[in-house]
Amino acid sequence: MIGLVMFAAALVLLLVGFPVAFTFGSVAVFFGVFSEGTSMFAMMPHRIWAIMNNTILMAIPLFIFMGIVLQKSRLAERLLESMGFLFGEVRGGLAISTVLVGALLAASTGVVGASVVAMGVISLPVMLKYNYDKRLACGSICAAGTLGQIIPPSIVLIILGDVFQEPVGDLFKAAFWPGFVLVLFYVVYILIITALNKDLAPPIRLENNTQTKPQQILSALKAIVPPLTLIILVLGSILFGVATPTESSSVGGIGALVLAFLYRQLTFKMVKDSALETIKVSAMVFAILIGATAFSMVFTYTGGDIIVEDFMMNLPGDKWGFIILSMLAIMVLGFFIDFVEISYIIVPILAPIAANLNINPIWYAILIAMNLQTSFLTPPFGFSLFYLKGVAPPGVSTMDIYKGVMPFIFLQVIVLAIVAIFPGFFGMG
Repeated sequence: MIGLVMFAAALVLLLVGFPVAFTFGSVAVFFGVFSEGTSMFAMMPHRIWAIMNNTILMAIPLFIFMGIVLQKSRLAERLLESMGFLFGEVRGGLAISTVLVGALLAASTGVVGASVVAMGVISLPVMLKYNYDKRLACGSICAAGTLGQIIPPSIVLIILGDVFQEPVGDLFKAAFWPGFVLVLFYVVYILIITALNKDLAPPIRLENNTQTKPQQILSALKAIVPPLTLIILVLGSILFGVATPTESSSVGGIGALVLAFLYRQLTFKMVKDSALETIKVSAMVFAILIGATAFSMVFTYTGGDIIVEDFMMNLPGDKWGFIILSMLAIMVLGFFIDFVEISYIIVPILAPIAANLNINPIWYAILIAMNLQTSFLTPPFGFSLFYLKGVAPPGVSTMDIYKGVMPFIFLQVIVLAIVAIFPGFFGMG
């Protein structure tokens, strides 16, 4: 039972507020020394060395760099401005444009925090100015920002590819249609809810918009084509087998610098700041990974994985009982801990059980990725909620944000269920 006590201890420390990486690492050291002594960690340097030499994981800092450079190039501002002009006169048009821009940012940057903050700073004040409902405005921004979790190039898909030992390119292919359907659900929901309640999001005419409709379309295309070209280069090279994810991530980093040059934002200071932020984020991810590796090693040695496997294998409903319970467990854990910890501690326990039940690993990984996306929205510790609250005007309360994301969490669960029940429709049968 030591493994289960370990897990409970780690959750308590996280809730108290201890840093994630040090929590899992310190709990692993304490329980490992208690159960076996220091000899248990004799192979730990080799595990760390294997992590740092993993070519799949090399793509993570490069994609992070690409996203930060594009953020500093004011890509989100250009997209939101042009989309706002294009859809502003439609009821709920600004919320719809926010969702569409979120999808484009997800496919070009994949950085959830940057997307939510950018749209919160630019789009939220405009929606509030034109009397949009606070909850709808906040919910659409948070939901659009989290699309970077499922739409490639997603960091979580790269991590899951490493955990499941499946080609990241195959995961990117499999995630495309679920991500598209999720965006479609968001847009349809906004159209329906604003049609039923006309006070939620009135149609507007932006004051500084002097362009005709053809000019608006042309301006939108000018804003969309450069990042779309980068998306095609990065994802296209992976999907068509021209380059590995690691190689395409380097193309993305160079492409982001080229776009920054075209937008006249490329300076030495900008590149330096982007590199420093990339180091900070990457260091956090890899510190969590090393701590999680130590934790999972001790958890496995003390027999915790056998207890979990025995329990999961004897669930009623066979495969579906396992899938339903594992999805519920991941969703509940997402309320409290981050996707990186779940990916490197929980998923390695579940992956062998899924293999024993003959579950398609690509399909199961996509279900997990979509489930982890909700962890960015679920109160009380959803990161998107914190990001938006940090940049929201004083009139927007935390409760407004919490209430606003609830319908979008419900939509995510619906799409997750559709992907689970109809995998063949998404090419994962």
